[in-house]
Amino acid sequence: MGLVGNDDEKARVATIFDVARLAGVSHQTVSRVLNDLPNVRPATRQRVEQAIAQLRYAPSQAARSLVTRRSRTIGLTTTGGPDYGPSSTALGFNEAARDARYAVSMASMLESDPASLRQAVELLLRQNVEAIVLIAAHRGALDAVRGIELGVPLVAVESSRRDGFHRVSIDQYQGARILVDHLVGLGHTRIAHLAGPADSVDALERVRGWRDALSEHGLVAREPLVGDWTPASGFRLGRQLVAGLGDGDDDDDGRSSGRVGESFTAVFAANDQMALGVIHALSERGLRVPDDVSVVGFDDIPEAEHFAPPLTTMRQDFPALGRTIMTTLLEVLSDADSVGVVRSVPQLIVRESTAPPSA
Repeated sequence: MGLVGNDDEKARVATIFDVARLAGVSHQTVSRVLNDLPNVRPATRQRVEQAIAQLRYAPSQAARSLVTRRSRTIGLTTTGGPDYGPSSTALGFNEAARDARYAVSMASMLESDPASLRQAVELLLRQNVEAIVLIAAHRGALDAVRGIELGVPLVAVESSRRDGFHRVSIDQYQGARILVDHLVGLGHTRIAHLAGPADSVDALERVRGWRDALSEHGLVAREPLVGDWTPASGFRLGRQLVAGLGDGDDDDDGRSSGRVGESFTAVFAANDQMALGVIHALSERGLRVPDDVSVVGFDDIPEAEHFAPPLTTMRQDFPALGRTIMTTLLEVLSDADSVGVVRSVPQLIVRESTAPPSA
């Protein structure tokens, strides 16, 4: 019986990990077959050779040398700015790697265009890393790195649900649903959303969770306003909400009424910094949180409990995520074929920024 691969694998250049998945073996076993080494059962060797032929895999020198590579160095690539979540995750990973007696070589970049990402990854590969960790802030980062013949395992910190690689993440989708359920449980039926950047995987997952949760409760999800994670964008978008420029209703003459009670009673900001800006915008117009409008954020940054009022939010344990990355990576390096997706759920932290809507 021949091996069957999916169309996505055939549509791009195959890697050693594609061969391993199709043959049902580890990438180290594929490397042993490529190097014609002993200790590979004939049936296993045949499956690997079939997968190589079916995927038209052309091995690189890096893939051939994978089986003997032991540098005790991990490559860490991050994309995007120095935001709280990715920075805290990277710090947690570095500490866990040090505890496991691994060195970490880092390559960071603001943008994740294919050329820049390829250059960063190639720099790490020249340092003989045993594996690469990608903390992806942008949607295109994984697509770009999957097109590179790495020759080493890749563990991605990325919250979308695409298959085909080892992935560790906090479930942004489920976190957004929990927040909406909290607000609906208080009695809110008009919940505005201020989303993060359109190219952010986490932001898109939070939008998806917000929409689906509202739909399940039979509520309308109007088009979210899009910010950039900063308090300034939350302040600007909060002003638009209050002025009726996003979710507001119109008067008979077609103008926006600007009366907050007609448009929303709660705001779900995509992160805590944007929530801070929203609270400022509401306060500027004389609206009280949570008496007039409830506000929730996402992340639980250290400052969130000291907002005025203290912020209801979803706590993401970024240091724990960093440690989970290293645990997963050690399993991958130890030839554990079953490692695939590791996902945790953030924790709802209820503070004084949410309350039942006023009459």
